[in-house]
Amino acid sequence: MKLTSSKSQTGNAKNLKIAIILSRFNDSLGNELYENTLQTLKKHGVSAGNIKLVRVPGAMELPLAAKLLAKQKKFQAIIALGVVIKGETPHFEHVCTQSQRGLMDVQLQTEVPVIFGVITANTLKQATDRIEKSKLNKGKEFAESAIEMAALASELRK
Repeated sequence: MKLTSSKSQTGNAKNLKIAIILSRFNDSLGNELYENTLQTLKKHGVSAGNIKLVRVPGAMELPLAAKLLAKQKKFQAIIALGVVIKGETPHFEHVCTQSQRGLMDVQLQTEVPVIFGVITANTLKQATDRIEKSKLNKGKEFAESAIEMAALASELRK
């Protein structure tokens, strides 16, 4: 079996169905991250009607929502978005580690690509730099990764 480059398939996303889970914690930053992700999906041809948004309280709730969405077998990819900024306690490490692990477990158990779109930053400036469209624009990267992985998963299942 010869695989084509899935990266080249990011422009052919018209029929993809993608779920986005967005944490409400650090809501204003999360909303900007979501808007950048959404804009990129649409730019690559994903129809607005094929994008489902689900809101959860925080990053720790992302894995359960991802698992429930993956079990529906409606979506070719799931993007889990959130923003966690380090505070004065070890809580940050626990939230980031467990959220990432839970999302990894979901994609391995369900075989639905789950993009870890949680910004984990030491400072507000680091988070903002990763989110803003004029800077690193991680939302764009997360959207393109979802499209690429959906295409790759489809191709590898053939």
